[in-house]
Amino acid sequence: MLRRWRTQAGAVSIILPVVLAAGCKANGVTNTSDHGGGSSSSTASGSRLPVDNPAAPMPSPGTCKVGSRNGQPLPDPDCTPGAINPDVKQSNIDQTICKVGWTKTVRPPTSKTNAMKAKSARSYSLSRSVTGEYDHLIPLELGGAPDDPRNLWVEPGHIPNPKDAVEHKLNDAVCSGLVPLAKAQRAMAARWVTAYDDVGLRVSGGKVCLRDDPSKCAKGRHGGGSTGD
Repeated sequence: MLRRWRTQAGAVSIILPVVLAAGCKANGVTNTSDHGGGSSSSTASGSRLPVDNPAAPMPSPGTCKVGSRNGQPLPDPDCTPGAINPDVKQSNIDQTICKVGWTKTVRPPTSKTNAMKAKSARSYSLSRSVTGEYDHLIPLELGGAPDDPRNLWVEPGHIPNPKDAVEHKLNDAVCSGLVPLAKAQRAMAARWVTAYDDVGLRVSGGKVCLRDDPSKCAKGRHGGGSTGD
């Protein structure tokens, strides 16, 4: 049984030793130049991403590899391609992801995710010495699937991690009308570390603006009241 699970900043975290699948490794993480988008199945919001299915199978133990891009860990796209919540659409973002506190209404309880994260850690051959967060690849605040195994993985690294800031800024951009929801979802699923470039944003001094039209900037919603991941 995995131990020392705790909750921090609305995310479930763990402390585990890491034994990663074979491959070129740096600091215990498989070093790959890129992990692109994952496989697709049924669609919603035009995103060409899997739609939330809590009954989707968890990858078998030891079948997934942690990747890396710009020094940040990325999930195996075959194991964790990302999945979306079909209840979140471009037409209702004001009532869902752009409403402060909405993510709390869809976040699964730890009584459910505890069992899931233990299995996910085994899928990635993670065992006892790495600090990590059980993270939604496509965050809840961008309409990510709440409890689909294809959208959750044990992300090694510090808590909070750099991905959190990217999630918040993309939420700001979507809720300000700068970026379509589906485009932001695809960017997070493919490579969150290049998401700003992939959706055409530039971030400077904490301000999020369109790269091709710097006069159009997002209205910041995060800081005092965050919707969470």
